[in-house]
Amino acid sequence: MLKVEDLTRRYGGFLAVDRVTFSVGKGEIVGLLGHNGAGKTTIMKMLSGYLEPNSGDATVDGHNIVDEPKEVQKVLGYLPETLPLYPEMTVAQYLYFSADLKGLKDREKVSEILRVTNSTDLREKFLSPIANLSRGYKQRLGVAQAIIGNPRLLILDEPTNGLDPEQTQHMRSLIRDIAKNATVILSTHIMQEVDALCSRVLMLHSGKLALDAQLDELRASNSLLVESTLATTKLESLENLFGVETISLIATTEGSSTYRVTTNADAALKNVSADIAREISKQKESLFMLKPELRDLETLFREVGNKDSGVKEVGDAA
Repeated sequence: MLKVEDLTRRYGGFLAVDRVTFSVGKGEIVGLLGHNGAGKTTIMKMLSGYLEPNSGDATVDGHNIVDEPKEVQKVLGYLPETLPLYPEMTVAQYLYFSADLKGLKDREKVSEILRVTNSTDLREKFLSPIANLSRGYKQRLGVAQAIIGNPRLLILDEPTNGLDPEQTQHMRSLIRDIAKNATVILSTHIMQEVDALCSRVLMLHSGKLALDAQLDELRASNSLLVESTLATTKLESLENLFGVETISLIATTEGSSTYRVTTNADAALKNVSADIAREISKQKESLFMLKPELRDLETLFREVGNKDSGVKEVGDAA
């Protein structure tokens, strides 16, 4: 659906996007993450046709973003972080204007306006001037214009900005529903949104694509969390197991202790887990918890932002 190859953009002498390559298939909801200045907005503007790349290429549904910008924009929905709204217009006028820009006519236009109005719960504000809308309603209007025409590629920059918790849940449901027939790129600083919606993340650092991976793979670590009645004085039996590198005490409560078991690169977590469970049983101790330790997305985000963190860039040798 979306294919990006060596996309590059400079602002004068500043290299904002540096040879970024990735592809996204139909039905994927992909999180585009990075610190301020990492290149996220520039990439989204290039994909939307607002900016031209200095070099590289990108196609949306088979259409080249440079050679066929109008064809790309017909299948594209875009919500920028700061949406240009016209305060003198009503919600209805703005949606009719947006539908005209998408090339919709007659019954199709009316039908689409009704659909997006219902989808974003804008019915009660349909005839209200945009100048009178709250920030949350303006955000919903921005999403409404983005989804007019059932776009094949939907790019959303901070889509839940200004929404209350109930509206945020509604927006998440709407994005999931759209992704059944489209590709969604979601850029946000709210990690909970990525956790809730995305199965894959693209992380940018200094204009380069630092990570491209499934979210489940990124969260995985080489550590296990173990809670047991096994005392610290009896840890030697676990330390001698194949694949176990270190064991550290995390917490002690009445009747149990929690340990972090770090494994080496050659060990499979499930095999180490099985060996630990058998050894604790052999010691006639109780096992209350045994599970992989997952890294949270905030930690991964900080790692990518730290050039000395050891996080490999895409294309680095393993």
